[in-house]
Amino acid sequence: MDRRITKTRSAVKKAFLEMRAEKPLEKITVKELSTAANINKATFYLHYRDIYDLSEKLERELIHECLASVPNTCDIFENVSRFVRSLSNSVIANEELFRVLFEGTRSSCFAEIFIDELYKVIAENFPDYEPTDEDRMKMTFLVEGTYHTFFKYPEQGIDKVLELLEELSAGTIVSIRKK
Repeated sequence: MDRRITKTRSAVKKAFLEMRAEKPLEKITVKELSTAANINKATFYLHYRDIYDLSEKLERELIHECLASVPNTCDIFENVSRFVRSLSNSVIANEELFRVLFEGTRSSCFAEIFIDELYKVIAENFPDYEPTDEDRMKMTFLVEGTYHTFFKYPEQGIDKVLELLEELSAGTIVSIRKK
């Protein structure tokens, strides 16, 4: 990729994350963001449709990077506990970024984006696997439940949340794969 494009996107990302940490997505304008990133609005629109497009791209990038950091993605069906631990370590390492990107109205987008990216990983490792509606419902339950538990009960400690997730997900994911 051209260095100018990389530099522009990096500046936009940095400015966006700083602004997003301070205010809701709906209050960030392209004009304000462009000024903070030291670019003009036309340049912003060369890369993104609008603020929401930028936000979703950054959200997908974060989730993709977390999933890519799992050493053995085939573990999702073969060693659920190890998969959950590896993925959780990546989420923990990026906890603040998750909080910033998925705060407020964007929290409802987390499960959809995460599941979409997760199914891409599953398709790479298990190309013959076709999830049923029931499989999708179970995966949604696990992802939504984990996300909200993870951020709602920080005083319980992350290890307690992970133990619970491992316990619940092992049986659920095994039942998804058996079909």
